[in-house]
Amino acid sequence: MQRTLVIMVKEPHPGRVKTRLGRDIGMVGAAWWFRHQTRALIRRLRDPRWQIVLAVAPDREGLTSRIWPVDLPRAAQGRGDLGDRMGRMLRGMPQGPVCLIGADIPGITSQHIARAFKELGQSEFVFGPAPDGGYWLVGAQRYKALPKSLFRNVRWSTETALADTLASVPGCRVGLLDHLRDVDTEADLTP
Repeated sequence: MQRTLVIMVKEPHPGRVKTRLGRDIGMVGAAWWFRHQTRALIRRLRDPRWQIVLAVAPDREGLTSRIWPVDLPRAAQGRGDLGDRMGRMLRGMPQGPVCLIGADIPGITSQHIARAFKELGQSEFVFGPAPDGGYWLVGAQRYKALPKSLFRNVRWSTETALADTLASVPGCRVGLLDHLRDVDTEADLTP
């Protein structure tokens, strides 16, 4: 079975990406940071053990963008909240283990991704917890249909996002990875 790593990216336009960070360092600075962070992340995570797919937004612009590497397949994120978009990406990938991450996690390495795929050998879902109560990675086995309840009633961007998501997959075997932080504000830029 093919392993698929989905990286969710947005076109790095000022005021449309990393707006909370933009309130601290300016919208142009936040867009610049996101563009360069994403490029470095993609370079770091290229690995023959998995296929990278870019989940792009906005859909039409992202599918034709010249910002992202042209050799990587792209899928439009589509409409809806974060749960709708992540669920669509997980369900739309080829059968087999799928991991999905955001592009704003500076500490992520290929070893983290390899560990997530290894965990999916014994768990139905895997999550990479973040210190703020959310998560930097969600992975699913994808050998059978995902639960319809996945991502239902999740309070996004709160300290309960991971707990809410875990509650949306009752009875499933879940593995947890290392804690990594994402970047939402200027304070998150310093280790």
